[in-house]
Amino acid sequence: MDTKDTISVLNDLIETSKDGEKGFRECAEDLNNPQLKTTMSQRAQDCATAAAELQQLVRTLGGDPETTTSTAGDMHRRWVDLKSMVTGKDDEAILNECERGEDVALKSYRKALEKDLPMDVRSVVERQMQGVQRNYDQVKALRDAERARS
Repeated sequence: MDTKDTISVLNDLIETSKDGEKGFRECAEDLNNPQLKTTMSQRAQDCATAAAELQQLVRTLGGDPETTTSTAGDMHRRWVDLKSMVTGKDDEAILNECERGEDVALKSYRKALEKDLPMDVRSVVERQMQGVQRNYDQVKALRDAERARS
């Protein structure tokens, strides 16, 4: 895989991380439970840190790092906003949407790891994917706990 292709893969993951950051931030704003708000705010910060790390990798490779969210992420957030209005911003529904967002992120990381990435880049992507998997598992557990309370 040449450098240009590696930069392209990394820029896709930057968009994914930016989507996660923005999505978790919006979920934190909409949630009613203060503990859930804190957890989602922390996840947003984790995504911002991941994006910054990927942006630095792109710069190291001589590329221009992505700085924006994806169109798909923007559309997903509009769906979350619409659904929140319809459901009255129910915490379980918001957590469902967070989980769906993390599912998309996991797919993006898996797709990136199918590529023949340089070893240093691959190790960062693998480590970040473990973080995405932790986010997904945590959001799912929180959603299940919220559902059990209902």
